[in-house]
Amino acid sequence: MTMQNLVNLTLTETQIAAVNAALTTLETELTGLIALSEMDKRRMRKMGIKSESFSRQALQVISQNPQMIPANVPVNKAIADLKVLDQLRPVLTRLTSLCERGNDTDAALGNDIMTVALQAYGLLKLTGRSEGLESLRRDLSGRFSGGRRPSKPTDGPEVQRAA
Repeated sequence: MTMQNLVNLTLTETQIAAVNAALTTLETELTGLIALSEMDKRRMRKMGIKSESFSRQALQVISQNPQMIPANVPVNKAIADLKVLDQLRPVLTRLTSLCERGNDTDAALGNDIMTVALQAYGLLKLTGRSEGLESLRRDLSGRFSGGRRPSKPTDGPEVQRAA
């Protein structure tokens, strides 16, 4: 089943400029975001749902009983980090959703383009010789130069032999 015309989108130069300006604003306002190496990501403690609940409760108890914790434990920094996490998550959720929609649109546009290109190529194969386009068709056939798939064996009707 061929899917065609999955997306109908037009972007003006003004819209692209506005999007790029918005991205520049995001990059400017979120300069504190960091990038971690794969090694750092593997070594870090991960805070899943249960760990987050534990951490929130522990920080709440600690902030209500500061006399229990030595001064060299950075409780205030952890509380500030939790506040930033709560501020950042909704933004990241929106960005993730936008990126997923962007990637889906990218895939749909590619599908629409390839569907028409393959239809045009098929027509070119059929009528290209009579129109003097054989050399162009050969150039386009490079996309398929991986060798042909082995065809399925076609057996004729079975002949039953008398035993």
